[in-house]
Amino acid sequence: MGTGKKVTVVGAGFYGSTTAQRLAEYDIFDTVVLTDIIEGKPEGLALDLNQSRAVEGFETTVVGQSTGQQGEGYEAIEGSDIVVVTAGLPRKPGMSRMDLIEVNAKIVRQVSENIAKYAPNAVVIVVSNPLDEMTALTQQVTQFPKHRVMGQAGMLDTARFTNNVAEALAVPVSAVRTLTLGSHGDTMVPVPSRCTVNGTALADLLPADKVDELVTRTRNGGAEVVALLKTGSAYYAPSAAAAKMARAVAEDSGAVMPVCAWVDGEYGISGVYLGVEAELGATGVRRVVETALTDAERAALGEAAEAVRAKQADVANL
Repeated sequence: MGTGKKVTVVGAGFYGSTTAQRLAEYDIFDTVVLTDIIEGKPEGLALDLNQSRAVEGFETTVVGQSTGQQGEGYEAIEGSDIVVVTAGLPRKPGMSRMDLIEVNAKIVRQVSENIAKYAPNAVVIVVSNPLDEMTALTQQVTQFPKHRVMGQAGMLDTARFTNNVAEALAVPVSAVRTLTLGSHGDTMVPVPSRCTVNGTALADLLPADKVDELVTRTRNGGAEVVALLKTGSAYYAPSAAAAKMARAVAEDSGAVMPVCAWVDGEYGISGVYLGVEAELGATGVRRVVETALTDAERAALGEAAEAVRAKQADVANL
């Protein structure tokens, strides 16, 4: 059953195309637009996805559109309610997310200019790396209200933390509840105090050193995948996370999710995009939801905020 909504995914790489597939198969959108600068690629993927409708049983129309360096083709995104920005280069083995900042800033700036031109009322979900900085840049370029621009990070990092705990304890992932806040990078803040397994605190099930190992693996989760793939980065889990956020916006659900959102006083932190829990709806971030943290976790979140603050200010000049 369609909602009458239109969603655009910018970037038709593995991440973008898989996100478009998930959004189409939800069958809640009238139209999913997929764009890319590689001529013919988004059109071909859209045709393939549309041909899968009879098998998977969804009615959403997928539209592919090649775009140019001067903004050619972006008229296809006109009137989009949601835009998911996956454009940019992926990491290679040995690269940090910050190694991508200059090249991806130029790409995200051009994309953001066209979003502002053709989809001025959209909620924007940024997934390009380095995530926190690209989210801030998108808001700066579009000049959209800050609540209408958010980044996908905490959903993915929390999913990785949950999977790591489930594997360590040999329990179903559905039994595990975890949370990560902070940046999508070295200052990620997994929150062990909020982790439970079938309602039992993680600290009661594993020794502190083992919990620390799981936290470290979560923080390095993206690099672990990149090192194994060698020629790309993760996309199954990231696309699932981005699509889930877009669905919450489309359905105005009020779901509370960990995302990169503008923080203005919560946790005693102001004026920065940061990974926090937030209530999502049709207007984007309805509100940031503060959660109970230990003193150490709160301190780590403050350190994460300061670490990304300067880079978010600098990115305006890239």
